[in-house]
Amino acid sequence: MEHRRLPIAVFISGGGTTLRNLLDKIAADELPAEVRLVISSNPAAAGLRFAEQANIPRLVVEKKNHPDSDAYSAAMFAPCRDAGVELVAMAGFLKHVPIPSDFAGRVMNIHPALIPAFCGHGYYGERVHRAVLDYGAKLTGCTVHFVDNDYDHGPIILQRAVPVLPDHTPKTLAARVFEEECKAYPEAIRLYAEGRLRIEGRTVVIS
Repeated sequence: MEHRRLPIAVFISGGGTTLRNLLDKIAADELPAEVRLVISSNPAAAGLRFAEQANIPRLVVEKKNHPDSDAYSAAMFAPCRDAGVELVAMAGFLKHVPIPSDFAGRVMNIHPALIPAFCGHGYYGERVHRAVLDYGAKLTGCTVHFVDNDYDHGPIILQRAVPVLPDHTPKTLAARVFEEECKAYPEAIRLYAEGRLRIEGRTVVIS
C-alpha cells in the first residue's frame, strides 16, 4: 500500500548536511515525507545545491532585507503555506524567526547537544562541541524539539546520547554526534507523520 508522505519544508543556512540526510532517508523509503521547499537564510549556503540536484523548489530569504521580525516571519512562512507544507524542519538554520500561530507545533529543530545543556543564542555548530569539551562533560548528544519563539527552548521530542571520550576534539565529537542526528531527526519526523506526537505543556507524549 502506498503510504501518505508528509509535505515538509526545510530551512537551512549552511552546508546542508542535515538536508542531505533527510533526502537520503526519503530516497531509501525510510522516511514518509516529501520535501516541497527549501528556504535558505544565506544565498551562499552550500546546502542549496542538494535541493537543486533533487529538483526541489528553493528560495533565499535574507533577514536583512526585511524591516522587522514579523515581516521576516511572513516571508519565510507564506511560501510554506503556498506549497502545502505541514511541517517545517530547521536544519542548521541560524536565524531567529518568530513562529506564526498556524505553525505552532509544526516546526522542528535539531540541536547538537542535550538540551537544556549547551544551548541557546550563540550555541551552534562547532561552538557547541568546544563548549562541551571545555566544560569537561562526560556525556553529550543531540536533541530534536519543537520550535517556539526562544532559542532551543521548545518541547523536547527525543534525545540521543553520545559519550565524550578523552581523545575527542570539537571536530571528531561533532562527527560522532552527527551520526546520532542522522537517526534522530528522521525518527522524529516519522513519528510526526504517523500522528504519534502530542504536546502536553512542555512534554511531548509519544503514542
